[in-house]
Amino acid sequence: MDWTDDGIVLSARKHGETSSIVTLLTRQHGRHLGLVRGGNGKRARGILQPGNRVEARWQARLSEHLGTYQCEMTEAFAAQVLRDPLKLAGLSAACTVAEGALAEREPHRPVYDGLLALLRTFGHDDWASAYVKWELGLLGEAGFALDLSACAATGQNDQLAYVSPKSGRAVSLAAGEPYKDKMLPLPEFLLQPGASGSPVEVMAGLKLTGYFLEKYIFHHAGKGLPAARNRLAERLRDMSGESRPVENR
Repeated sequence: MDWTDDGIVLSARKHGETSSIVTLLTRQHGRHLGLVRGGNGKRARGILQPGNRVEARWQARLSEHLGTYQCEMTEAFAAQVLRDPLKLAGLSAACTVAEGALAEREPHRPVYDGLLALLRTFGHDDWASAYVKWELGLLGEAGFALDLSACAATGQNDQLAYVSPKSGRAVSLAAGEPYKDKMLPLPEFLLQPGASGSPVEVMAGLKLTGYFLEKYIFHHAGKGLPAARNRLAERLRDMSGESRPVENR
């Protein structure tokens, strides 16, 4: 078995003295692991930073084997955010969520294309809005798309303000008013292609996507949202000025 594909590094874990087990999100082959011999060396570690885009050649005797990777860098996204803790948190969260949410060796071209587009937005101020929209797309590609096209109660598409936590469908302001304490807020920027949200709206978007990621994907895996995803939410919450939830003691 031998193929070459574009990939984004999701993680690299030391294996033995000098090698690494690398997880890539590849364009054609989905989330795919492989052994990189010498991956723990100084040069290779720079290439195998999460978020970097690489050209990868995978080889194995049989398709079910772990196989080996040879990787060459094509875009060094990780280096671009190393001096910005918030953007680095966003990059780490995206890579960790993708690794945890996608089944191994199942092609997900839209997720790959979306992640690549997201990594390229880290050079702009609206990257956090793009991150929320990427998670929304990831839910859809994983089979858990939210229906934000019209109100679940009225069928109308005006004044959509909430999402039902049970059905994942949008609810209008009027229809949701009696149940608003049980509803998830729907930030307007998620309804407008190309639109960006304020820090408060981004936090509402993160709560929305995070709720369904945990409900449909990470809860069934026996764990909650990845720690890197929680750290991103905490950093963005601090920037938005939103108060932290009071813990029960």
